Amino acid sequence: MRDPLFKTRITEMLGIRHPILCGGMGPGVSDATYVAAVVNAGGMGFIVASGFADAGAFRDELRRCRALTGGKGFGVNLYISGQPEAFDRLRAQVDILAEEGVLCVETSGGSPEHILPVLRDAGIKVLHKVPAIRYARSAARLGVDAVIVVGNDCGGHPGTYGISSMVQAAQAPQEIDLPIVIGGGIGTGRQLAATLAMGADAILMGSRMLVCEELWIHRNYKNRLVQSDGTHSVIVKTALRQHHRVLNNESAQAVAALDAAGASDFELYRPHVMGSLTTQAYRTGESARGMLDYGPSIVFADAVKPVDAIFDEILDDAQQALERIGQLRHPT
Repeated sequence: MRDPLFKTRITEMLGIRHPILCGGMGPGVSDATYVAAVVNAGGMGFIVASGFADAGAFRDELRRCRALTGGKGFGVNLYISGQPEAFDRLRAQVDILAEEGVLCVETSGGSPEHILPVLRDAGIKVLHKVPAIRYARSAARLGVDAVIVVGNDCGGHPGTYGISSMVQAAQAPQEIDLPIVIGGGIGTGRQLAATLAMGADAILMGSRMLVCEELWIHRNYKNRLVQSDGTHSVIVKTALRQHHRVLNNESAQAVAALDAAGASDFELYRPHVMGSLTTQAYRTGESARGMLDYGPSIVFADAVKPVDAIFDEILDDAQQALERIGQLRHPT
């Protein structure tokens, strides 16, 4: 694990060496093995709770992660659905987090207001993820501990406003008096240095980490990502206003055709967006079907490597960026 290069409100809050967070990458993808590798490299990762329908399996995964980290703190991603049937499962998962002493959560989707009291009582830090500053303001008023703001470059769900990470990285620290994490299109140390220079406290990465060795997804798919230049990215489900940035494969093209036709019935989309297709693609390496989160920062994923090697490259790059800025200062 590298020595710290930066000290920010996020590194202090979470007790981590580096201001690098690796967000939850879909149900079942960010598991204990991957999250522990991120934590052991000095960052913070998040097990995706929605990947566990069974409470016992979820608890076992948390305990496995704690064992793999040697007792260090780690995080869990909680997706807050608007579906009534999802609330009971979410509340049960929150109770398990409290019982197992999880350090922090990355909440996304709907407002975390109804679960904040339980999380606060358990001493769990809440980092709420939003796609625009207007939502960050609302989260700050609720009393979350930090906000994660993702721009239009992010793989997964960039929201409907289409605002770039570059703009939001500069705007968020001016308007939100909380620790700020910026995500979307980030995969280098020079971006880390620039984000901190604009007033943020950490970066969040997703797509960039898809090629790490510790992820269980098929090596053939990782190799495809390594060979990609980041341009095979498309936003679909726009007609439903559920924007999703994914790999431009057969499923994405079918959904894009429905968007173009203005389809508003989700049942027309269902055959193309089922989570089972995504899981199958990751397991087999056959990526023609499924909604596969894919952001342009894939261009920085130049090889399949362990998490700690990726972190080392990012920190070396950040150091070089700092030195370059120093060299550019006009002599006085």
